[in-house]
Amino acid sequence: MRPVPMTLTDSAKARVRELMSQRETPAAGIRIGIKTKGCSGMSYTMEFADTISAFDEVVTVDDLTLMIDPKAILFLLGTEMDYVVETLQSGFVFRNPNEKGRCGCGKSFHV
Repeated sequence: MRPVPMTLTDSAKARVRELMSQRETPAAGIRIGIKTKGCSGMSYTMEFADTISAFDEVVTVDDLTLMIDPKAILFLLGTEMDYVVETLQSGFVFRNPNEKGRCGCGKSFHV
């Protein structure tokens, strides 16, 4: 059996549902990827996806659909996505076992 590429915490699922409900037009799901950015080399991307690409890795978590960009799948295997609320900031956090390091500001990583 293939391992699940990504998991979501209950907090992340709740926040994704909330964001999806605020959208005027329904989305097929959320697309997760990575791009070259920042001082460590890569950063996570997340956007609404109106369609599912034939090349996307589709992950269904309860009632949510995640599409993982095919170029990112090897970098994201085993990643847990969480939504964290702190005193001065809140946002999605990716706990990726493949990361070898992060930049000082925490916005980018390398594998």
